[in-house]
Amino acid sequence: MWLKPEEVLLKNALKLWVTERSNDFFLLQRRRGHGEATSRITGLLVGALDTVLDSNARITPFRILLQVPGSQISWVIASGAAIEEVNKHWDWLVHNLLHSLSVFENKDDAASFVRGKVKGLIAEDVRGRQAAQEEDPEKFREALRKFELHFGLPSSEKLVTYYSCCCWKAHVPRQGFLYLSINHIAFYSFLLGKEVKFVIPWAEVTRLERVSTGKLTEAIRVSTRQRQREFSMFLNLDEAFGVISQLADIALRRLLDSEGLELDRVLQQPARITKRILEEQALREYVLALFRLPRSEKLHELASCSVWTPHARCHTAGTLYTTDSYLCFSSKEEGSCTLLIPLSEVLSIEKAESTSHLPNPVIISVRTKKAFQLIDLQDRDELVESMNSRLRAMQWKKSMFRRKSESKRNPCSPTPYYTFYYDTGCSDEEEKEEQALRNTVNSEALMTAFNQTHPGTNGDNSMELVKQRLWEDHFTEFGRGVHMFRTEKIQRLVAMGIPDSLRGELWMTLSDAFSDLESHEGYYNGLVQKSMGHINLATEEIERDLHRSLPDHPAFQNPTGIAALRRVLTAYAHRNPRIGYCQSMNILASVLLLYAKEEEAFWLLVAICERMLPDYFNRRVIGAQVDQSVFEELIRERLPELAEQVPDLSTLSSVSLSWFLTLFLSVLPFHSAVCVVDCFFYQGIKAIFQLGLAVLEANATQLSASTDDGQALMILTSFLDQVGSEESPCSPPTSSPAENSCTTDPPPAGQVNITDLINESFVKFGDLTVRHIERLRCLHRIQVLQAHEDTIKENTLRLTTAEVYISSENLSDLYDLFKTEHFISLYWGDSSSAAAAEAAAWQYCDPGRTFVERQYRLDRPQFKSLYGLLAPWPASSNQHNDTLANRTFTLLDQDQDNLVTFKDFVCWVDILYWEDLNEKIRLLYRLHIPPAMTENEDDPSVLKSPLLSTNRPLYVSLPSGGSANDSKDYHEHLKQMLQDLAKEKEKDVEKPLPLMNQKEFIQFCKTLSYMFHVDPEENELFQAIAKVTSLVLQIGEAGHRREALRSEVTSPEDAKPAGSGDGSSEAEDDWTVSYAQILASLLTEQALVSFFEKPVNLSAKIAAAKENQYQQRATLLMMQQRTR
Repeated sequence: MWLKPEEVLLKNALKLWVTERSNDFFLLQRRRGHGEATSRITGLLVGALDTVLDSNARITPFRILLQVPGSQISWVIASGAAIEEVNKHWDWLVHNLLHSLSVFENKDDAASFVRGKVKGLIAEDVRGRQAAQEEDPEKFREALRKFELHFGLPSSEKLVTYYSCCCWKAHVPRQGFLYLSINHIAFYSFLLGKEVKFVIPWAEVTRLERVSTGKLTEAIRVSTRQRQREFSMFLNLDEAFGVISQLADIALRRLLDSEGLELDRVLQQPARITKRILEEQALREYVLALFRLPRSEKLHELASCSVWTPHARCHTAGTLYTTDSYLCFSSKEEGSCTLLIPLSEVLSIEKAESTSHLPNPVIISVRTKKAFQLIDLQDRDELVESMNSRLRAMQWKKSMFRRKSESKRNPCSPTPYYTFYYDTGCSDEEEKEEQALRNTVNSEALMTAFNQTHPGTNGDNSMELVKQRLWEDHFTEFGRGVHMFRTEKIQRLVAMGIPDSLRGELWMTLSDAFSDLESHEGYYNGLVQKSMGHINLATEEIERDLHRSLPDHPAFQNPTGIAALRRVLTAYAHRNPRIGYCQSMNILASVLLLYAKEEEAFWLLVAICERMLPDYFNRRVIGAQVDQSVFEELIRERLPELAEQVPDLSTLSSVSLSWFLTLFLSVLPFHSAVCVVDCFFYQGIKAIFQLGLAVLEANATQLSASTDDGQALMILTSFLDQVGSEESPCSPPTSSPAENSCTTDPPPAGQVNITDLINESFVKFGDLTVRHIERLRCLHRIQVLQAHEDTIKENTLRLTTAEVYISSENLSDLYDLFKTEHFISLYWGDSSSAAAAEAAAWQYCDPGRTFVERQYRLDRPQFKSLYGLLAPWPASSNQHNDTLANRTFTLLDQDQDNLVTFKDFVCWVDILYWEDLNEKIRLLYRLHIPPAMTENEDDPSVLKSPLLSTNRPLYVSLPSGGSANDSKDYHEHLKQMLQDLAKEKEKDVEKPLPLMNQKEFIQFCKTLSYMFHVDPEENELFQAIAKVTSLVLQIGEAGHRREALRSEVTSPEDAKPAGSGDGSSEAEDDWTVSYAQILASLLTEQALVSFFEKPVNLSAKIAAAKENQYQQRATLLMMQQRTR
């Protein structure tokens, strides 16, 4: 294959490579030892060297070199694993290039020509591979060529797909092509001599909608903060809208500070994104949401088939989905019949004999001595082989894990508690007992333990017995365990409320937390051991909320329940530090502990936080806010009359936030809320949407008549307080669960039964599908993320406005320029840059940072780009302009972290455009003395080891070992922090600037002269600067002579130089002038004063920068890519 030309030394190459064919410009070489007898010592040595040092050479033992006659430098341009592959490249070079190279007089030009040709071949090969994945490769190749030609974006801006459509401009349709790339949406049209083209970054898209108006049948509206664009007349509008929404969602999740938003690994590599991958990803997201599978699951196959359903005594048609660890079946009507079979439960997958009644049957046997029959499978042989290969791999892993576990397991008698640690150093017996309780794992559900002392907690025993009997009958008919058939009948049973004796088991079954529990034997116990004793922000928040979790329940008025809750929450925070602990997790974990064993409750919490409510539990609760936005959309769709009467639905969505975060546990009476949790484990978030719509519909009349937010809140709160259940028909939310269940009085008038409410939500809103919810989530995630961006911008500007004179409009535009520059480098820049590294580190950053500290930051190349766009006095020399930009960056980078914040950047712009002459000259003065000006301008870094930054909160990460060392390190960190705070206070006191030596002053005058080249008063300014330079030189010379005379008087014996050769350098060092002297000299020339005090239009400069920013950076990056 062709390779990007890479330099090698020819004389070194000859030691490890053997030349097979050669001419004046090319060499075909074979790796020494490859293809030779193994007995030769050279081959053995080279083979050993390849194994240790050069793995690439072992993979490609043949290569082609480009050489320049008479030079020792060559370039590797092709390589291959087989001689036939390399011979094809050799023949192409000989027939197409070799004769053409003879016309070059300069051999270096010939080598450059060949390198350019090879790069072109590589680019063409990349385009060809990308086009080959499309339905019509030739058309896609042509579209790719036009995309690069029309928009001038770097080659790394990958085109994903394109569509023919109309763009409406001033009520006039413009027929053209819509190009969708990984970072942008672009449109081009050329009709009747008029060209229309524009590029919109996905990062600027704030809303995507499908709209219908009188003029348009149906169109896609793309909204940004500045304007809206509408596109119509697509051949397949559904497909186009799906791809557009996917690309926008992926780009925003990848680029914005998402704080832990989940993004598939393939989508984190934009160069790999294609239209086919987007389709596969959309299907995968749907399957994960439908069956609530772990986010790490990868979808392998889907096939239409029919499954034998014993309860219906027929085959049910649907689709089979296979993933890494599951076999999933869903009927054609979503939710009518589903089946989930973990591979860990499967014993065998076998093909049966095909008949006319049972075509292509497959039998899947599971551990519970049951078997499932699938028929009508297309490509049955390949599908069964693929499933069996994954089954064998999983069985092998289980056997290896079992052997490890058995080798480590110590025989012990079974006890109700598994004790990990006792604090034997404590003399107080009560404290020792409490410490032992804190570090033990309960082996039974808390409800079981506390039923003995609170017999009324279980409610009406007769109703419980009826429910148990119904469930036992269901198990007999539909199966028991994770792989039971899930139909509408189980939906009705769940709506009645799962009996307490089966609730823990069914929660584990419906969520498939059993698979996690079985595949992670001893995992929770290990987490408890590791996490206990650690103190951090998460554990402090956990301790604060422990006694707020179901405080009226007797289980959490007892140290046993509190200790179990502490262990579960702390273990999860230790398992997933990205989430750590979030409010409402304590309420969920409390309810889980009541009905499930402690280890089961932990895995149920894992299932909720990581699978069933993705992105809910982080500092900004993005997932919950997205679902609130989706809920508003569903209200408009399903309750249009209410939406008309209540135009601002944000009130209702804000009230419902706690419904989603706590699954109604914080707003419903306890027993009623637990029934909602039952439905959640069966249907997922769909159940919460349905129930929320049912609650609003039941109160639609009163909500429509409400006059303010408080009244709407009171209406919904009063209604939810009256929602009862069979166990607690009149239980107020303030009473304890024990008291709630003691009464069996008839329900008061107007009370709603939770079972009736759930069934009503199923009947009226049961047609809401998971696919529809996922599509809405994709669209509304865009709006939520952009709303957070607006909030960050508002807070940043609010904190910055007080320190500058720049208008709010210009400040907002500068923020946009700053942010765009950051994004441009993420689009096409070097991923190893400091800014890119900072962006990648954001998702793991300290959550205690303020808005200003969490803003975008720029590295040196990014800042230099903005410097060239915004500097009011650009130097006539590009080289000197670059030097000044480097010095300015070094001056602004006070933290020495090679990053400049928006606040520093704006303060620099404020000095240049709004400060008085004194501050402008002061800035120029500082740019020509250390630390801004260094002896080696090419290496502007002054400090190799930067000081601790006080612009960011100090994050002290204590190591896990040794308490004495931990304490010592902590005190050292604290001491360092206090020292830094003292330095920060010293910064506020304005210190006199250091003196400027003669060399630095010459550079200062050189900068001024470059600044005047483009000014209309150029001649007057040059005369003025000449006078000032002469005056300051005289001042400096006078000061130098005065210092020399003073030194002669004080120490005449030291007046003579120690050596004859260093007198001039000492004289240069002694020659100095001060900032005040330079400023006073400049003030003597009115032309210079007028130049620096002349106002510069910042708004016009910003407008020009917006026009040129993209094109300038794109051109520069393309030049850099060509020279690499």
